[in-house]
Amino acid sequence: MAVVAAVIVVIGVVLISLLLAGGGSASDSATTEELTAEPSPPLVESLQDLAATAGATPAAEDAAPDFSVPTLIGEGFTLSDHLATDGRPVILNLWASWCFPCREEMPTFDAFQIAHPEVAVVGVAVQDDQVAAEEFAVEIGVGYTIGFDEKDVVNTEYSPLGLPATFWISEDRQIVKRLFGLVTDESLEADLSFFSE
Repeated sequence: MAVVAAVIVVIGVVLISLLLAGGGSASDSATTEELTAEPSPPLVESLQDLAATAGATPAAEDAAPDFSVPTLIGEGFTLSDHLATDGRPVILNLWASWCFPCREEMPTFDAFQIAHPEVAVVGVAVQDDQVAAEEFAVEIGVGYTIGFDEKDVVNTEYSPLGLPATFWISEDRQIVKRLFGLVTDESLEADLSFFSE
């Protein structure tokens, strides 16, 4: 968490410095088009590079860190074992019982898992009290694999920048996409393409 906080502070300082460096009023030299334009790619890339070099969240195309967690049904789930024996790519969703957006998207994952058995959806509760997480999972009642990060390994290795956080992990254990925020039916369907590239 300290690394994430440091990255946020550094990004904030960079953005404030850029704003102050512009100086003057918008009417002095900038057109409406310039004011509404999105940040240039070099700026975005440098901020992404800054977050990556701080050692926080694994990026797309990184090897997915291995992990083992107990599950709601009393079995364990180990990423490397699953990929070696089952072989299906994994959509790893990190959630917590106190996370309202997590509650909102879990039925979406459940419907997606039913529609796409060729992919394994795995939800892991992180940054949470295990009893509260178990009660939450039972209340939501989803059918996909639900695990609990009781040793804080998944949270440490994946370092989500917020919850919910979702990682698409290919059959060869590469992270091919990551998302911080809500998924939708449409985005999940579209993102299946990441497993065929």
